[in-house]
Amino acid sequence: MSRRTFIAGNWKMNTDRAGAIKLALDVHAGLDASRIDAAVCPPFVYLDAVSHALRERSSKLMVGAQDVYHEPVGAFTGEVSPAMLKDVGVAHVIIGHSERRHVLHESDELIRRKVRATLDNGLHVILCVGELLEQRERGETNAVNELQTRSALAGLSADHMARLTIAYEPVWAIGTGKTAKPEDAQHAHAHIRAVVASLHGSDIATRVRIQYGGSMKPDNAKELLAQ
Repeated sequence: MSRRTFIAGNWKMNTDRAGAIKLALDVHAGLDASRIDAAVCPPFVYLDAVSHALRERSSKLMVGAQDVYHEPVGAFTGEVSPAMLKDVGVAHVIIGHSERRHVLHESDELIRRKVRATLDNGLHVILCVGELLEQRERGETNAVNELQTRSALAGLSADHMARLTIAYEPVWAIGTGKTAKPEDAQHAHAHIRAVVASLHGSDIATRVRIQYGGSMKPDNAKELLAQ
C-alpha cells in the first residue's frame, strides 16, 4: 500500500524564541501539505510560541515535542507530562532518541512507559530505534532494532499503533556526517516492519510509517525517500 510521507525536524537544543518562530514559519511557507505530513520539534520552552504562531496561520505544519515523562502529574521536577504537551498544541512526541538512550541513559522500560502514556493521552509518537557503530560492526543491527521495537510496542492496541511512527536512526550516522546507504536503510526498515507484523499482524505493519533519521540532507533525501 502507499503510505503518506511524514517528515519531522528535531531541532534539539537549538534556536531562541524569535528564531524558533521564524524557522517554523519558514517551514510553513515552503510546505506543500497536499503531498506530505510534516512536523517541527522545537525545545520545550518554545513549543507554546511556535504552536501559537502556526495556529494563527491555520498551518498544516504540526508541532512535536522532543521528549515527555510518563506520569500525569506529581513531584517530578523538570519533567513535562503528555497532558501539558497537548495543552500547548503538541501533536507528536519523539521518544527514545539515541541521545536520550545513550547520553541520558534512558532504559527500554522507561521508553516503553513513555510510549504508552503518550498514546493513552491521544498524542502521536515518533519512536526512535537504532544501533551504535560497534553494534553495527558486530552485525547486530537487526537484533538491536528488534529488541528496542519489541520493548516499546509491548501491550499496544491497534488504536495505539495507528498513531505511532517508527524512526530508524542509526546512532553512528547522527551528527557525524555519515549516512546509511539507501539499501542499508531499506534493509533495516524491512526488518523493523517484519517485527511489527509479528506483534500486530501484517495489516497494521503495512500501515505503520517508518522514517529514516540518520543525517538526511537535501542531497540524499530523494534517494532515501524512494526506498
